[in-house]
Amino acid sequence: MQRESSQMQLLLRIMARLRDPERGCPWDLAQDFRSIAPYTLEEAYEVADAIERQQYGELQSELGDLLLQVVFHAQMANEQQRFDFADVVQAINRKMLRRHPHVDFSDMHELIADNQLPQPEAAIDRGDATQQQQRWQQIKAQERGLQAPTNSVLDAVPRGLNEWQRALQLQIKAAESAFDWPSVAPVLAKLKEEVAEFEAEATADCVDEEKALDELGDVLFVAVNLARHLKLDPAAALRRCNQKFERRYRGMEALAKARGLDLATLDLASQDQIWDEMKAKEKADSAS
Repeated sequence: MQRESSQMQLLLRIMARLRDPERGCPWDLAQDFRSIAPYTLEEAYEVADAIERQQYGELQSELGDLLLQVVFHAQMANEQQRFDFADVVQAINRKMLRRHPHVDFSDMHELIADNQLPQPEAAIDRGDATQQQQRWQQIKAQERGLQAPTNSVLDAVPRGLNEWQRALQLQIKAAESAFDWPSVAPVLAKLKEEVAEFEAEATADCVDEEKALDELGDVLFVAVNLARHLKLDPAAALRRCNQKFERRYRGMEALAKARGLDLATLDLASQDQIWDEMKAKEKADSAS
């Protein structure tokens, strides 16, 4: 515990020095919440990528980069006398205690009291993972009830999310109000319907770009909904597909070069042949 505390204090002091008007770094001083936000998202994606590739040595470094983003935002907020890093940590501690009434925290009584955190009530029945997910959503709903009322349940979905994640969160919020398909089958049927509508628009004699864009959006939105019903992460699925494409295309480049060919100058049929060779090689390697 002492080691974690000292390392955290050092990071906070490093960040404060970087933002020092007289002794700090010009680049860090020039940043604000808006300019840093894209880096925060980027670091989160890099964490997810390291996990997907099971590169746990990289994960340690990427988690540090993501932690730096939290410290950076907290330092800027502290400079504006809005909140500081301790407030951020206290807020998440309060939330975790409040949202886990089924967990016994009694052995942390002294630490909780010292940090002016609410004393958790006696732990209730733990139940299973599904019950806890339902309880988590109920507590979140209660928390929203204590906040200022909004015009829509969708107001809780941040606009800064990437569009895949935003689509997923919009659907989750709507589903909490029982606006949802009851099973996977009607979602699949809807996906086929949207694909057919997009195909009709995309193959028209004169493609209307706006209509095609709308129809493509419908396809992607329903694809996210299908992933949600199957409890799959659409972003992880796309990330895995991107990695697979990159791996195979790099293999195509290497194979063409080994044969004295320039992949870019080959016709599509020849490129497809090399692509199929790479697919067959991957299958053979995975089977061995």
